[in-house]
Amino acid sequence: MSLALAVVLAAGTACTDNPRDDGTPEREEVRQRSGVIATDPAASRGPAPEVPGATAGGTVTVFRETPLARLDPQRIYTFLSLSVSQLYARRLTTYADDGKGALTLVGDIAETPGTDVDGDCRTWEFRIKENIRFETGATVTARDVAYGIARSFDLSLGGGPTYIQEWLAGTPAYDTVFDFAADRTALPPGVEVPDDRTLRLRFPKPHCDLPFAAALPATAPVPAAADTGLDYDRKPVATGPYRIEGRTGDTALRLVRNPQWDPATDATRHAYPDAFELAFGAEPVTQTNRILAAQGADAAAISFDGVPPALIARVTGDALLRSPTSRLTVLSINTRRVTDLAVRRALNAAIDRDDLVKAVGGAAVARPVTTLLPPSTIGWRDYDAYPSPLPIPSGVPELVLAHPDDAEGQIEGTALASGLREAGFRILTKPVPAGDFLAEIKRADNPWDLYPDTWAPDWPSGAAVLPALYDGRAIKPSGSNNGTSYLDARPLDAEFDRILALPADRQGPEWAALDERIMREYAPVVPLYVELTCTAQGPRLGGVFVDGVFGSPAFVNAYVRP
Repeated sequence: MSLALAVVLAAGTACTDNPRDDGTPEREEVRQRSGVIATDPAASRGPAPEVPGATAGGTVTVFRETPLARLDPQRIYTFLSLSVSQLYARRLTTYADDGKGALTLVGDIAETPGTDVDGDCRTWEFRIKENIRFETGATVTARDVAYGIARSFDLSLGGGPTYIQEWLAGTPAYDTVFDFAADRTALPPGVEVPDDRTLRLRFPKPHCDLPFAAALPATAPVPAAADTGLDYDRKPVATGPYRIEGRTGDTALRLVRNPQWDPATDATRHAYPDAFELAFGAEPVTQTNRILAAQGADAAAISFDGVPPALIARVTGDALLRSPTSRLTVLSINTRRVTDLAVRRALNAAIDRDDLVKAVGGAAVARPVTTLLPPSTIGWRDYDAYPSPLPIPSGVPELVLAHPDDAEGQIEGTALASGLREAGFRILTKPVPAGDFLAEIKRADNPWDLYPDTWAPDWPSGAAVLPALYDGRAIKPSGSNNGTSYLDARPLDAEFDRILALPADRQGPEWAALDERIMREYAPVVPLYVELTCTAQGPRLGGVFVDGVFGSPAFVNAYVRP
């Protein structure tokens, strides 16, 4: 998931547990995910373990300044949408997350995280659990899951992740291989439904990470008869513990319990609150002040926008929800323009990450990183390929550094340019309208040499980072879906393919080794920092934790204290 510059900027007041007296960013112990794919089918069975102290009843309020973008499970790809969709849209697989770094991928509507039929990661089979029902009472079948995958090929219903579509089609241009709109009863190539409870996926190439990709809501079942195309986004049919009761324009969305959800089928979710109310419009300062005041329903509220800098010092104790995330910001080097590897290496050696982190908010919101993989990645290994200053090759022209023109982008762009100038580079900054920034840097012919970019992996494996961002075969003539360095290094192709074909539990150290190789041999970006979640929650709200994949508040264990 590529993001425009997303870090929450703070004024230097630390929301850290152990701030240093000199204001230097604190390098707290790395919380590396211990993610595994469950091998015991019992791990995928419900009910989920009870949350100590949890009680039933009440309403949880979730504040966010901007409305929820989408509800259609095949079309969602924002942090709030992904978090909230866990309440109403079950997938083939999902994560059992202890909120402290331990993740276990388990079957959700499937009995297990999937079976590699031939042991080569090309054919995967999922057995649908019994007693999984839509909110209408209809039984969920493998055909409903297959239909959901099929509709994700329709570009008019786009917006969600495209891993499985591309893997099934064998090409990023998956829409050219299967036309959903031409025949809505057909299935994409490689999708088979031998019976009501069996879904089989066949891929032209090995995809050992398929169980992780299946945890994205693109695999949520959709009843074909209820599919209203673009309008399905208004009220998708629920399979989770909650259903969508209604929405009030762009200001509110209400979810209530789904009586058809059977906790015995669900290993990860609870339905303690009677309802969830999503309230949109209030700015983060107002959200946080209301939560701290804890009046009425606000006592069981949480902010999805984070704590503003001016209020960070006031948010302490149980009111504070804080954790590192996997969201990694880099300074992308446009390798089509900056072709000299010595220049790219010198750029890496020139950046003072501690100074940069202080500029963007300090230890409250970010941690310096020198690797391509975020520390939360399975198998991550720390290193710094360019720890000492390097000479800047002669004849290096003035480099153009683009950044978003909003407040956050201005601060970061200024800090990056200042540091590089101090190191001896000539830098010209170019503000770009923030709303257009991400699309602009993904244009292959963009006219800039350097620009910040943020990537949030879709699962805690190097497979969701390195091939997603640095496999040159995925670059289209018009630009890039993901990576913005435009690295196109043929010697890496075989290595990407080799590691992707390994069993998922053997990939971790291989991705870590490739991470370092890419940095030492190509230096396509300057890794900068990972973000931290730092938000406020009311005193009557319990059970919310920061999820281990996207670093956002997770609501599956939420409850309201009496």
